[in-house]
Amino acid sequence: MKNPQTCIAIYSRKSKFTGKGESIGNQVELCKEYIRTHYHAACAETVVVYEDEGFSGGNLDRPAFQQMIAAARQHQFSAIVVYRLDRISRNISDFSGLIEELSRLNVAFVSIKEQFDTATPMGRAMMYIASVFSQLERETIAERIRDNMHELAKTGRWLGGNTPTGYTSESIKAVTVDGKLKKSCKLKLVPAEAAQVRLIFDLFLQTGSLTATEQELIRRRILTKNGKNHSRFSLRAILQNPVYLVADAAAHAYFIQQNADVFSPLSDFDGTRGILAYNRTNQTKGRSTVMLPIQEWIVAVGQHPGLIPSATWLHAQQLLAQNRCKSYRAPRINQALLTGFLFCSCGSRMYPKLSSRTTPEGKRTFHYVCKQKERSRGSLCHQSNANGILLDQAIFAQLFCLTSDSSLLVQQLRQHKKEAMACQTQTENELAALNTELTQTRQKIAALVDSLALMQNSTAALPVTQRIEELHAHSRLLEQQIQAHRQAMPQTDQPQTTPLLDFSYCLSQMSIDRQRNALRSLVHKIVWNGSTAHLFFLGSAE
Repeated sequence: MKNPQTCIAIYSRKSKFTGKGESIGNQVELCKEYIRTHYHAACAETVVVYEDEGFSGGNLDRPAFQQMIAAARQHQFSAIVVYRLDRISRNISDFSGLIEELSRLNVAFVSIKEQFDTATPMGRAMMYIASVFSQLERETIAERIRDNMHELAKTGRWLGGNTPTGYTSESIKAVTVDGKLKKSCKLKLVPAEAAQVRLIFDLFLQTGSLTATEQELIRRRILTKNGKNHSRFSLRAILQNPVYLVADAAAHAYFIQQNADVFSPLSDFDGTRGILAYNRTNQTKGRSTVMLPIQEWIVAVGQHPGLIPSATWLHAQQLLAQNRCKSYRAPRINQALLTGFLFCSCGSRMYPKLSSRTTPEGKRTFHYVCKQKERSRGSLCHQSNANGILLDQAIFAQLFCLTSDSSLLVQQLRQHKKEAMACQTQTENELAALNTELTQTRQKIAALVDSLALMQNSTAALPVTQRIEELHAHSRLLEQQIQAHRQAMPQTDQPQTTPLLDFSYCLSQMSIDRQRNALRSLVHKIVWNGSTAHLFFLGSAE
């Protein structure tokens, strides 16, 4: 196996074979010559060559390139040498991200044509100057996207995706001034779903409560367009969606007051059509959808008919805002042992609900309540609630009995110990990675500070200074994460094993959170049928 400290990778690429110019063979030979001169002659004989021919530099989706990156992540070499920067990518954002990753992996990057070497202070400084311009490119793209949204707002067309309840997508065709056929989409009313939306608004304005509205819809067996029961979250999404709002003068005044980017003129708010809000959500790939503040919306009058009068829609927004201010927040400390484990025999989760009564010792009593029963006011589930204190005590007693027949318990505890050790190893690895990243971040700051001395009266000085501030903020975040990981590490003076015969005593002395963790190492779930709780241990058949 080659020593990664002496092994160097060469990457070459050409879009198509022409037999002219910088062929892949020429690129490799030039890179080998550079390695002989700047590293060691022996290094040029042990290089690993990755070649992509017939692939564009527009993106990084190339087989040999991906193989090289996978090898770099396994620390199989210490440097990557290319003939020219554009052999890697012509996209500065892709290039900047690659350099950042190679820096984290301690893999140097060398471009012999531009004399770009991240192993040197000047090379690192140039790398971060390139990242500054990458940030400029991203901001420019964001500005272009917003300009494009303004153009789309002129048409008031539906851009696609899941249509809101009450509407479906309809294709429309138009002939442009140059005689071409142009296709687009608009929303078309679905009468049955539209009646459901009107009912939701009516119920919410009558009750002033999302929970009460949800319960009434479940009682009436009214389902979502996907065939599921409505939830508070689906109801809030409908009530807040401006697509239903009839565009009139009151709607126009509301969005102006909220500092939204109102693109359509007041004359378009004719009291018949609905509203389309562009840039309403952030749908980053790999992450859950995030609602953007109304100040970032681009509001336009759509081509679809409005459903909800402005007075009704605006009243609903006022009630939602009031509910947010006075919404109930569950207590931080939950003394119910079975939270997250207990299920009703109907299949729904059960959660603890405090009562006003207390035990003789002054402890608040509580019951485990079926979520389905609570949401439907008993129309979909009729099981009795479980006395929380008595059920927790019964589960404790059942676990204590395991010490008399400890074969299953020993097996589960060994598995738990194995998982705990793996978790500790993972924490140690994450801590080491954070320390490495912190060291590299500090090195980046030092390199940028050095580069500032070469930028007197240069326009690049300001963005470099901003980059330094960003890195300082990142280093502080890393320090906080390192401190949190250190606190999560077990103390070295604590015993690593507990005698089996002391299990009952140790369980009774644990905090509620640790008791749940101990329970999680043994029990998969607990099912309540109204009178009896059935325990399903890990590995057992249900």
